[in-house]
Amino acid sequence: MSSILQGLMKGFGGDAGGSSGTQGAKRSNLTLSFSDNAPTWVELEQLARAQQSELGVDFWADPNEGPTHPLALKRTFGSTGPVRIKLYRDHAAWCPYCHKVWLQLEEKRIPYVMEKINMRCYGDKPPSFMAKVPSGLLPVIELDGRVVTESAVIMQLLEDTFPDHKPLMPPAGTPARQRADGLMRLERRLFSDWLNWLCSDWNHDRAKKQFEATMDVVAAEMEREGGPYFLGSDISLVDITFCPMLERIAASLSYYKGCYVRGQGRWFAAMESRPTYLGTRSDFYTHAHDLPPQLGGCAMHEEGEPVAAAIDGTDGRAWRLPLPPLSATSLPEPYSPGDNPPLDRLEAASKLVKNHEAVVKFALRGPGQPGPRPVMAPLADPTAIPALQHLPQADAALRHVVHALLVGVEAKQVSPQALQTSSSAGLPGSAVVAAAEYLRDRVGVPRDMRYPAARQLRAHLNWLIDNLTGASA
Repeated sequence: MSSILQGLMKGFGGDAGGSSGTQGAKRSNLTLSFSDNAPTWVELEQLARAQQSELGVDFWADPNEGPTHPLALKRTFGSTGPVRIKLYRDHAAWCPYCHKVWLQLEEKRIPYVMEKINMRCYGDKPPSFMAKVPSGLLPVIELDGRVVTESAVIMQLLEDTFPDHKPLMPPAGTPARQRADGLMRLERRLFSDWLNWLCSDWNHDRAKKQFEATMDVVAAEMEREGGPYFLGSDISLVDITFCPMLERIAASLSYYKGCYVRGQGRWFAAMESRPTYLGTRSDFYTHAHDLPPQLGGCAMHEEGEPVAAAIDGTDGRAWRLPLPPLSATSLPEPYSPGDNPPLDRLEAASKLVKNHEAVVKFALRGPGQPGPRPVMAPLADPTAIPALQHLPQADAALRHVVHALLVGVEAKQVSPQALQTSSSAGLPGSAVVAAAEYLRDRVGVPRDMRYPAARQLRAHLNWLIDNLTGASA
């Protein structure tokens, strides 16, 4: 494989352990009681607001304003004119074809409104949507009330209809346009070779060789015009078309095949310098578990197993404090912007404070009952019945986690609000462990928060779990 996107495999090995990940892990049945002495939600909100003011951020700002945000439902970009576009995309931000159109609208700054629709692998689609789109396929836009389907058709229509909004393709008939069109065909070839290898372990070596050959062509094309983007110094529709697939390729092939395609290539770093992309970017863990129900399964190869354990957190290290720094070459997941632990912890804490009532009930699906209508996606269980009888202890436990995120574990544990565990500390911990594991394994990126914040939340939930099970002793 080209040195531009060569593998980064190193540092994986040792015995898998710990308690993270959707597959679960063996651990002691001992579950300790714990103290209900964490700050109240009002006190935690005051602390979060003070830190946001100090760091100059506002994680409770209107998501429709400012940088690209997964919760935004109406984006005007300062325009006061009519909004001509309505985008229908999937709730969880798993669909790569929705991702393309969403990113194009953000880069072109075309005003739009959004309605989120379930993917079939995690829920039913509303009758109102099915009446408009009998196939149920996403993405869909309405342009001046006209329903348009298929991402390639939508993207070309947006270019043709809004030429004054940052053109993203060279003019028709030019050599640059011919090259761009050829690159679009190359993206389809890469997609095919990726699926051929990812979804089957039959003829592994041959499928790997074919994928790597195509990936080398892609890597060379990234630098052909001097980079860092496919067509040169600025982003184009070619990058937007490749982006969702390369994101998912990087995640899935590391997890299932032990193959890192990212290397130190400039293209990934350039994309991750764009607020538009960072607002839509998922993480390796989410894709490793959202792709199988969409594709009908992914085939694990033995070389992927230690990487999968790290991505899932079942290696006993990756989802535990202290977390190593993030960088363009960090493992198990590279992330060019790097991390800012105080800011990342504050983001996670702020999201929990703002939505604590819903989050506590969501987590109680863990000790609750499975949904009467199970779905194919392991990250989703929309009809599950939460065990609300455990609400007081789950609420208290989540307040301890938020407090630890805001002040740091070390400072918390020497404060009057320290998490105290014993066989008779007050609140029973059994249901809380199940709730914390359920929440930890279903933190969605970008749906819930950015990747650096998500890894902080997962690790702090493991801090709670380890204390309650005696694993930290």
